[in-house]
Amino acid sequence: MIRPFNRARNVGIDLGTANTLIYIAGKGTVLSEPSVVAIDLNTGKLVEAGQEAHRMLGRTPGDIRTVRPLRDGVIADFDAAELMIKSFIEKGNEGRRLMAPRLVVGIPSGVTGVERRALRDAALVGAREVYLIDEPMAAAIGAGLPVTEPVGTMIVDIGGGTTEVAVISLCGVVTCESLRVAGDEFDDAIRRYMKKVHGLLIGERTAEEAKVCLASAFPGDENEALTLEIRGLHLASALPRTVTISSVEIREALGESLAMIVDLIKRTLERTPPELASDIAQRGIMLAGGGARLKGISDLVAHETGIPAHLAENPLECVVLGCARVLEDYGRLSRVLDTQISG
Repeated sequence: MIRPFNRARNVGIDLGTANTLIYIAGKGTVLSEPSVVAIDLNTGKLVEAGQEAHRMLGRTPGDIRTVRPLRDGVIADFDAAELMIKSFIEKGNEGRRLMAPRLVVGIPSGVTGVERRALRDAALVGAREVYLIDEPMAAAIGAGLPVTEPVGTMIVDIGGGTTEVAVISLCGVVTCESLRVAGDEFDDAIRRYMKKVHGLLIGERTAEEAKVCLASAFPGDENEALTLEIRGLHLASALPRTVTISSVEIREALGESLAMIVDLIKRTLERTPPELASDIAQRGIMLAGGGARLKGISDLVAHETGIPAHLAENPLECVVLGCARVLEDYGRLSRVLDTQISG
C-alpha cells in the first residue's frame, strides 16, 4: 500500500517509444512531446529534447547526435533516457525542479526483469519513489473501463514500439499478448514500400508525415482520393526526386503490419475464459494509444473479429491518464502497481 503523500509531487509518465507524456497532480497533462533528445558529443550534455530535437532528426552536424532513447518500448540508451526524463519533468513544471516527486511510469507488459530495472533506474533520478504499471492496465484505467469490477474488458494499446492486447478483470490482467509492431513499424513499412515500389529513399519524418496524412486501415470513400507528394533520394539517379502517392498505396504498405495486430487480438480472444469472452462480445473492444488514431482501424478490428470496436475518447493520453488516476485513487487502485523503488 502506498503511504499518504503530497499530491503536488505526484507525477504520472507515459514513457513511450514515440512520445512521452507527463501528468502533474493539480496541473493535468503538462507535456506531450516526441521521445527524442539531441546530445553534444563533445560535452555529453543535452542540447534539446522533445519537439525541437525531433526537428533535428537527420539534420545535425557531426558533433551533435539525435537519439531516440527507447526502442520497442524499452531503453536502448540509458544515459539519453535519464537526460530526457529529467528535462521533460522540468519542462512540464515550467522550468522548476520538483522536489523528490513520486512517479508512476507506464511500461510495456512484455519487458523483461532487467528492462524493468533499467526503466526504474532511469526514472529514479531525482525522484523519491517510482512505481511501474503495465501500459495495458494504465490505458484501460485511462479509457474509463471498469477494471475493478468482475467483468471482462479488452484493451488494445497500439503505441509507438509495441502493440499490447489485454483482458482485464478485478484489477488484474487475465491474459495478455504483446507484439513489437506498432507506430514505428508503420513508418518503417512505408519506407520499405517507397524503396521497393518507387525506388525512393525517404527519412523517418517523411514516412511519419505520409502516415499521418494518408494512412487508413480500412477502405472508405473519404480516404480513397487522398494523395501526397513525397520527396526523397532516387536510388537509380542518386538525385532528389518527388513522387506522388495515394492513400491506397499507403494502406497496401501497412497491410502486413495491420494483419499481425489483428492476429494478436484473435490469439488473445482464443485464450480468454468463456465468461469473460462473453462480456467482451457484449461490451466490445477498446482501442487506445497513438497508433489507434489510424483512420479505420476500429472498423478493421470489428470486421475481422465480429466484435464491436471502440476508439477511446483520447487515445494518445490514455496511459498517462491511467497513471494519474492511480495516483489520485491509490487506495482502490494500488493493486495494479508494480513493486516500489525508493530513492
